Amino acid sequence: GAETLIKALKETIGLEGIILMPTSPISKLQLDYALSNPIFDVRSTPSAMGKISEVFRTSEGVVRSLHPTEPIAAWGNSALEYVKDHEAGITPYYEASPYRKLMKNKGVILYIGVSLDNAGTHLHTLEDALDVKLPVYHDNVFKLNVISYSGEKLVVETKVHNPEQSRKRRCDELLPMFLTANVYQVSQIGDAKTLVFDAEKMFDCMVKNYKEKEITMYNPKGNQ
Repeated sequence: GAETLIKALKETIGLEGIILMPTSPISKLQLDYALSNPIFDVRSTPSAMGKISEVFRTSEGVVRSLHPTEPIAAWGNSALEYVKDHEAGITPYYEASPYRKLMKNKGVILYIGVSLDNAGTHLHTLEDALDVKLPVYHDNVFKLNVISYSGEKLVVETKVHNPEQSRKRRCDELLPMFLTANVYQVSQIGDAKTLVFDAEKMFDCMVKNYKEKEITMYNPKGNQ
């Protein structure tokens, strides 16, 4: 179960390392969520990313970033540093986000029993790093209400994904490209097939192939 997995991860990684998990409160479309004018309370708003992420969020020693659409939960001695300033960017995956910090510190991503099609959030780091010439984000900038750990009420400005563009994603079609570039390996955790991605190599591979062939999750074959 979720508790066993989280205990195993903590024992394996240790406090000198870092464990990050997405804890987005959004189960469907970011745009619909933003239009509903929600209040994101970092202390109590549950994760919509499955039981494992929710059990992790509420487990001992875990802190969570203040970004209202893509909050990241973190555990480890450097957890506060990883979640710091996530809400400062106008998009969730910008250079100072936990996603980019994971790359810079040569972290790995575990896709446990899932693939890029249903857990490919990290692919968005390309879109926040480069102009991919696609309407990835909705035109509006939303001002969303956030409550911090101290109970302070904040307003965080953020863009959300454009549903029309999001429907064109074909994330798993990028797997052959990543495999050829030695970005990931296939492993096993319990009964779950697990893809182990090198976060930095994943990003570098995406940047290289976009610049050379304009490959994205929306156009996995590129301009060839």
